[in-house]
Formats: sequence, C-alpha cells, structure tokens
Amino acid sequence: MISEQMTGRTLERMFGEISFTREPEGLYDPLRYMIAIGGKRLRPRLCLTTYGLFRDEFNEGIIEPATGLEVFHTFTLIHDDIMDKSPLRRGHDTVWKKWDADTAILSGDVMCIDSYRRMAKAPKEVLGEVLALFSKTAAEVCEGQQYDMDFEKKSSVPMDAYMNMIGLKTGVLIACAAKTGAIIAGAPEDVCEAIYNYGYNLGLAFQVADDWLDAYGDEKVFGKPIGGDILNGKKSWLTVRAMEKGVEGLPEALSSTAPAEEKIASVMELYGRADISREAREEIERLTVKALDSVRGKLSGDQLEVLATFARNLVGRNN
Repeated sequence: MISEQMTGRTLERMFGEISFTREPEGLYDPLRYMIAIGGKRLRPRLCLTTYGLFRDEFNEGIIEPATGLEVFHTFTLIHDDIMDKSPLRRGHDTVWKKWDADTAILSGDVMCIDSYRRMAKAPKEVLGEVLALFSKTAAEVCEGQQYDMDFEKKSSVPMDAYMNMIGLKTGVLIACAAKTGAIIAGAPEDVCEAIYNYGYNLGLAFQVADDWLDAYGDEKVFGKPIGGDILNGKKSWLTVRAMEKGVEGLPEALSSTAPAEEKIASVMELYGRADISREAREEIERLTVKALDSVRGKLSGDQLEVLATFARNLVGRNN
C-alpha cells in the first residue's frame, strides 16, 4: 500500500506543477487562479488513496486522471458560483466576481474540456471503463445541479428527493473518484463497486456536513459567507428536515425580504427550536458508517482502516 504521507506529497507536487495553456490570458488566467486558491483536493486525494490500497507507487496513469477529477470539480464550482451569485469561494473572490460572468462561463467550459484530456491518459487497458464512468458522472452532476435549481422554486421538497439530488450533485463525483483509483489499480470488479458505494455514501455525508457548515460554520474556515443557502432560498438538508418536521413559521422566514442578517438569524432560531443541528450531525454519522459498511468484507483490515481514516478526516470538519 501507499502511505498517506506519500499521497499528500504527491498531491502537493501535482498541483504545484499543474499547467494550462498561456494564451489567451483572459481565458486561462481564471483556471490558474482557481487552482492556485486551493481546496481540500478531496476527489484526487480519494482517487490516489483507493489506488494506493492495491499498488506501491504512483505513475502518470493515475496522476493525470486524478488531476482531471479536480479540474472537473473546479469547473463545476466556477459555474455554480455564477448560478448562486456567490461572491466568495475559499475566502477569495469567485471568478465571475473577479472577472465577469461571461469570462467565468467560457473559462469553466475550457476547464471541463481539460479534465477530459487528463482522464484520457488513463492506462489503455482500462481507458474505456474510466471514460465511461467519468462521462456518466459528468452528466449526473449536471442533473443534480438542475434539481438543485428546480428546488429553489418549490416551497417544500421531500427528503428522498433532496437525497437523490445531493447524490447526483455531490455523491457521484466522489464515488467516481474512489472507483477510478481502484479501476486503474486493477482491483476486482466487485471490490471496485464496493468502493464506489463507499464514495457515494461518503459524498452524501460530506454534503450534509457542508449544509450544516453553511449555517453553523466559521466563515474564516468555511471560506464563504455563512447563511448563503438561507439567503439564496436553497433547499439544504437543514431546511428540508425542518419542513418535514412542520416547523411553524419557517416558510415565512425563508421567504422574508428582511435584511440579510435578520433573515438568517430568524431561520437559525427556528432551526434551534427544532434541534436541527443535532439531527444533521447524527445523519452525517449514519451516512459515514454506511459508507464504511459498503467495503466491509471486501478489503483487508489495513485497507479498511485507510478508508476509515479518510472518512473521519473528511466529515470530522462538522464538529
């Protein structure tokens, strides 16, 4: 197996040395900007981690696809920020805010194309499988984003519909990252599928944690303004659960035209009365356990511990 320390060093090198076409600068500078402001590198880290469960060293056959996953994810962030009108991303101006929406759209498009170029460098014996999984995932992410936007127009959303949406918008790309690493490493098909399910459920836990952080996190740590989901009318896990519980006054608070701070405070008060924060943390734990249960019996004790550590490090940020 490959150690966590080696994976970390490899990630630093990957994104320290990443390059894009230089001209025209107006198209490619936003790409360099987004990569430079960093992030958790969750998807490439998971891809390298699952690969490292079965191999002893990294090579270009895994490095380029792992990089491609982050490039694709970054493309989705650029476009999401336009749709959400978010001014900050990871504590920095978003691309549309720093440049303009037209630049952000076009730069996001070329970033998506670049991600496919990198995915196409997977080893030829698994290239078809890797590209088929990635293409399916890319379409599903767009489907999830559309559901997310559709939900903004609805007064309430069933929890099962919400979970399906975040499964598409967030879960499938994390699952794709996990399975891609296992596929390229040559893991058996049933093991690859179990690892996909691990990634999917971990992605759900990650998104619920993200929803929780949007309401209860520290803006300096979270990297964007707290309460954005409330102000944008987005259906987060917290909102869906509170609606499910019939919290009195919530629809009125969410549709209020009061000043931002006042609106956020009124919704947060209702969350507090309904104990939504505790329930969200319990759901994060449940989904994390489900993720690990997906790979029990398929991996050795040491391999399972690697994935358990990864999960703890990822969703532990909700504490």
